[in-house]
Amino acid sequence: MLYTRREIGKLALAVPAAGLLAEPGGLQAAAKPNSKWAGVQVGMNVPYNFGATPVLTSDEILQKCIDLNVSAVELRSQPVEAFLGVPANLVPARGRGTPAPDPAVQKANAEELRKWRVAVPMSKVQEFRKKWNDAGVLIEIVKYDGIYNFTDDVLDYSFELAKNLGARAISCEIDVAQTKRVGQFADKHKMMVGYHGHTATGPAHWEEAFSYSKYNGANLDIGHFIGGWKTSPIPFLKQYHDRITHIHVKDKTLADKNVPFGQGDTPIKEALQTIRDNKWPIQATIEFEYPVPEGSDRMKELAKCVQYCKDALTT
Repeated sequence: MLYTRREIGKLALAVPAAGLLAEPGGLQAAAKPNSKWAGVQVGMNVPYNFGATPVLTSDEILQKCIDLNVSAVELRSQPVEAFLGVPANLVPARGRGTPAPDPAVQKANAEELRKWRVAVPMSKVQEFRKKWNDAGVLIEIVKYDGIYNFTDDVLDYSFELAKNLGARAISCEIDVAQTKRVGQFADKHKMMVGYHGHTATGPAHWEEAFSYSKYNGANLDIGHFIGGWKTSPIPFLKQYHDRITHIHVKDKTLADKNVPFGQGDTPIKEALQTIRDNKWPIQATIEFEYPVPEGSDRMKELAKCVQYCKDALTT
């Protein structure tokens, strides 16, 4: 999910006013969430899993994780930067029907955004991290959109931002040729990058990325693997477990159709149990993509996904 300029503006305005931890009626939980079962950390891809609209503040995202008893996430960078006060006019406008920006304005805004990013005080980032840690939700992976367009100093900023959020890896979409450059920064910062693939992404793509950098890794989407390659992702998981930062857990059929967990051909239980039995430090990140059934809603379905993973790990 990419954010529009208007949405970033809403986030930036809403976050300082929310004060959910300090104000009555804020973040609520009877106990800290815990979605680590049998040694496997089950996480959530946020805010992606909560849908494109309405745009959520970081506190609203956090509350939904607490409500779902989820204690770790793969978090997109946009809510963090909104909390940090990114000027909304510097965020590129996106979406269908968006007018093409004036190239001169676009270039100027990109330069101002670069300056803003490299000047961000990491103490403010640590404040964001503390809020999430205090609530019991770890930010284990930070997802970046458009990373291949980042200048060198913004790439450095991206890794530093992730480190100060407490992450152990960053993630982004895979562009094999571009992973060579990003991998150089991963080696410099000694931090893994989990490259996310879709149905067209197979073992050879990740293997080439691995060859460029010790810290180039895979965000293995086991659903896309089934839908695209019509074969089990388990052998790849076993062979390259030390390169896999996290898996995306979704259920697809061999015909590449998204379905509720347990109704498709993706070996979700086997993947989770393989991670469990080998004690690999791989987050199992739920990615919600099947249509919400009539009479249900997204949060109810997400709760079912969380329970499915728990049952697979504890039975």
